[in-house]
Amino acid sequence: MKRRDFMYLAGMGAGALMLPIPVIGNHVPPEALLGQMDVALKKELADVALNSARSSGASYADIRIGRYLNQFVITRDNKVENTVNTESYGAGIRVLADGAWGFVAADNITKDNIASMAKKAVAIAKANAKLLEQPVQLAPQQGYGEVSWKTPIEKNALAIPIKEKADLLLAVNDAAMKNGANYMNSLLFIVNEQKFFASTDGSYIDQDVHRIWPVFTATAIDPATGKFETRQSLSAPMGMGYEYLDGRKESKIASVTTLYGKHYDMLEDATAAGKQAIEKLKAKSVEAGKYDLVLDPSHLWLTIHESVGHPLELDRVLGYEANFAGTSFATLDKWKSKSFNYGSQRINLFADKTQPGSLGAVGYDDEGVKTKQWDLVKDGTLVNYQATRDQAHIIGEKESHGCSYADSWSSVQFQRMPNVSLAAGNTPLSVQDMIKDVKKGIYIIGDGSFSIDQQRYNFQFGGQLFYEIKDGQIAGQLRDVAYQSNTQEFWNSCAAICDERDYRLGGSFFDGKGQPMQSSAVSHGSSTTRFNGVNVINTARKI
Repeated sequence: MKRRDFMYLAGMGAGALMLPIPVIGNHVPPEALLGQMDVALKKELADVALNSARSSGASYADIRIGRYLNQFVITRDNKVENTVNTESYGAGIRVLADGAWGFVAADNITKDNIASMAKKAVAIAKANAKLLEQPVQLAPQQGYGEVSWKTPIEKNALAIPIKEKADLLLAVNDAAMKNGANYMNSLLFIVNEQKFFASTDGSYIDQDVHRIWPVFTATAIDPATGKFETRQSLSAPMGMGYEYLDGRKESKIASVTTLYGKHYDMLEDATAAGKQAIEKLKAKSVEAGKYDLVLDPSHLWLTIHESVGHPLELDRVLGYEANFAGTSFATLDKWKSKSFNYGSQRINLFADKTQPGSLGAVGYDDEGVKTKQWDLVKDGTLVNYQATRDQAHIIGEKESHGCSYADSWSSVQFQRMPNVSLAAGNTPLSVQDMIKDVKKGIYIIGDGSFSIDQQRYNFQFGGQLFYEIKDGQIAGQLRDVAYQSNTQEFWNSCAAICDERDYRLGGSFFDGKGQPMQSSAVSHGSSTTRFNGVNVINTARKI
């Protein structure tokens, strides 16, 4: 079970009592989720906070005024189990005084209270400074003046009537059950973050961020044995609007099952899921051994997330952070050597918060840093980490990477994983041509269960669909498949990467980190990739 989605998986049939993230904020009618707060008013409030902080002794201050909107539509079989609409609105003020951080947040954002909050934040910073061994060092950051950024959506998902969304999900459930599924759960998650950031550096940044995730689980049961198999949706959570559900023909990829790029056909996928869940019950159990693995982007994103994204978070590398995902094997000495072999020379892994349609895409991070792309692993060699303004000096960087994030106005911003992706291959190569060269292999589609150690090194991954490859041909479904490896061994076994025509995004809508826990959304892109000689186990085997 995935740590970041454990609430979602546990709650597929439990309505709003078991949503994937805590329902923070007030329950509101759907129409209250539309509209925006006046930017001029936000700027006035920000100036009050910044002036109050400076006059109280802050050397730096920033304020985030946020309106966080969530909508969840939840169905099971032929019933709508619940719809939830929430709004959370408030401000968080962070200051630097005497070399230490102070932070205060509140949902009462009158001018008087904003001024009082800033003074309290400075008082907290000065108290914290007495315990400091080293003062905070902030990388310099230019001010951008008054700027704005918005997710480039075509249809605001919150503006679509709930009935239309519920009808779609019920039709999805019906399609799967008519094609073999005994039970169906389907959900639609919609998020809109309206965020205003201002700082004493001179930035006033207004951003309107949209995300969407349609998801289902089809369950088929063998009445004779009572055994069951599931097939989850092959959708990806996206930084898009309702247009993601248009199911456009140009976004469909023909394979052993239809795969999806920038747009998703939920009805088509559900129809296939019902059939494939039945096929999984009848599939041959895998024979343990060494196989060449052909990994679809709908699967590989999770391996990237766990074995590259988390271990290259600088706070984990330094031992400052260990919650949820442990620390990291990729220590500073390995990076300083300039020769640490993370993978084969084909492996180029990069970080960014700019890819269109990705979950992590924003114009500016939550420290007012303009987002960009940078290399993490170049030609197989570890070359960089993920760093914020107060971490950049540790790795000799002159500026932040722009990967600071807070999941609410009430949470303090800190280093969060940006999109981390595997670059597509430079040589033209289709999935079909890749499979032709495989003698004994398994083609894996979709993500499943996983396990990884607290250094992000030794791991095991499952999936949704497993197809045996014999002498370059697909030979039918397998079940009970999981592969085991370690990070270096796995990435060094990479033998081929399909070209950019196959490049697609996967990702996590709810990635947990920190204490108190914060949740973020992050995408991971790749093309279908082949890894040779990977150890595969049979998960049904009894000792």
